[in-house]
Amino acid sequence: MRVKIIDAHIHLSHIQSFHDTAKNLSQLDYSLQGLKKEMKENGVVLAIGMGLREIEGGEGFPDASPPTPMGLDMLKKPDPNIVYCAGVNPYRLGKQDLVQLEKSLLLPEVVGIKIYLGYYPFYAYDRVYEPVYELAKAYRVPVVFHSGDTYSERGLLKYAQPLTLDEVAVKHRDVMFVMAHFGDPWMLDAAEVVYKNRNMFADLSGLIVGDRRQVQRIRSTPHFFDHMKHALAFCDHYEKFIFGTDWPLVQMAPYIEFVKEYMPSFAWKDVFFNTALRVFPKIKNRLAGGK
Repeated sequence: MRVKIIDAHIHLSHIQSFHDTAKNLSQLDYSLQGLKKEMKENGVVLAIGMGLREIEGGEGFPDASPPTPMGLDMLKKPDPNIVYCAGVNPYRLGKQDLVQLEKSLLLPEVVGIKIYLGYYPFYAYDRVYEPVYELAKAYRVPVVFHSGDTYSERGLLKYAQPLTLDEVAVKHRDVMFVMAHFGDPWMLDAAEVVYKNRNMFADLSGLIVGDRRQVQRIRSTPHFFDHMKHALAFCDHYEKFIFGTDWPLVQMAPYIEFVKEYMPSFAWKDVFFNTALRVFPKIKNRLAGGK
């Protein structure tokens, strides 16, 4: 069954590890042209990027230097099929940074906010993020959290454990939250947080890194994703999951096949399209041809 697809988690920033992964592991063209080609070939009508930067000559990602908000530095001008979540650097959340973050939320292409738990050593419930949640509430945009394993040895896993998101979901009931990567490998914990909180959703991005052969190898490895099957069944709310790839970490075509294999076909329209519309309300105008 062919379904319209929103890829709710991609990257389009000059992060060195992304360039290295695209060249050596996922074997894809990490460029705007490469992204648009894969989108067209796979029926992806919209991609939601995660704003991110690292400063040339700096410490590499996670980089404490970039100002808030972080955008997609490989996207030089607005594109009708690409939007993004403004990235937050918790070390740069002073008054002027928050003013700039608020200004960015007025742009039609900014549809949410991204917080990089684990990459930066702050829990989701740290007071440093309170002004961010207030802005999300005021502008009716979701907050996406990195959760689970980090794509850097310099990350600290305890800050990205999905149970830590429960406190934020309870305190800020009027804000939509997305737990990126479904908290992998702590998916059962993640499933409880998603199940319990009406304002918590999860995306299924970044669970495999590599090209088609690597995706097939992992899909064929016994028990590799038993914890995912358990967590999805336990949560029992397929309408709360959102498709994403974490491109360029993986090619789109085999990853779409992988997600379809683990999600029941009756849920595909929600997972691949409808739930993203619910969680990211600003994209409705974009898909309807609005500005």
